[in-house]
Amino acid sequence: MIPSLASIASRLRLKQLRLLIALDERGSLHKAAEQISISQSGATKALHEVESLLGMPLFERQPQGLVANEMGRCMIRYARLIYSDVEHLREDMLSILRGQGGRLSVGVIMGAVPLLTRALTALRLKQPQLAIEVVENTSANLLGLLDQGRLDLAICRTSVGQRSDAYACIELSEEPLAVVASKDHPLAGATSLQLTQLSNYPWVVYPKDMPMRQALERELEDAGLDIPRYPLETSSVFATILLVQQDPALLAVVPAEVAGFCAQFDLLVTLPLSMRALVEPYGLISRVGADLPAAASLLIDELQPLITA
Repeated sequence: MIPSLASIASRLRLKQLRLLIALDERGSLHKAAEQISISQSGATKALHEVESLLGMPLFERQPQGLVANEMGRCMIRYARLIYSDVEHLREDMLSILRGQGGRLSVGVIMGAVPLLTRALTALRLKQPQLAIEVVENTSANLLGLLDQGRLDLAICRTSVGQRSDAYACIELSEEPLAVVASKDHPLAGATSLQLTQLSNYPWVVYPKDMPMRQALERELEDAGLDIPRYPLETSSVFATILLVQQDPALLAVVPAEVAGFCAQFDLLVTLPLSMRALVEPYGLISRVGADLPAAASLLIDELQPLITA
């Protein structure tokens, strides 16, 4: 039986987590002990303590050395996350003591990437020593990272979350959509199109139940057309661009601003087809009651004029 959260929190130590990471990297107790500057007997004791706490072994002895089993890999993954957070804590404390910098973690959906990058560019000119992490993902995944405390802010939609009242939202923008294709697509030179003319082509789409996917399916249903049966699914804008670039038959629905960027740099073409904007605007989201770092307020200040421009 897995021990309780209270038991894990009271008995698990950072030294043990460092050992798990070192064992994964070095494959032996002797080398792992050297890496974290403890004796081999101390390493053996620390590993025994963790395995006793969990009530199960974490490593198997194989010819190539100690190899993590499934539970061990799980522990190592979270050990790295926890140790990374402690590193970030130290960096933030140093920044506060020096009166400079700080750290900001912000998530963003594909359609808001251009808006966020403009704001971050302006922010970094004023705060060059600010450490910034940007995570692009779906709204659902970004809300999950907010809930876990992995993000300070996210530019996304709250309707896909379990509890929209758990979030504070500053509405930012509607999201007009466009259909993009390779420059070699058979319809690339058209001056006007109807959705029916696209029905026989394959699509790159956002994952199921995401607003971008729902928007395409709504348009197809309204036109009396079938939903694509075998689509390529991805939430990555980079993967979408490359897939459409490399396959002259593929189509994709992307935010109009992303389509404009692709057209500006001659990456893709925007097809002359009218698409309705997403029903729900995206916003700048934070957890209700969360203590935001000072850098979050600075980012909000940079976003505000871009929203009203």
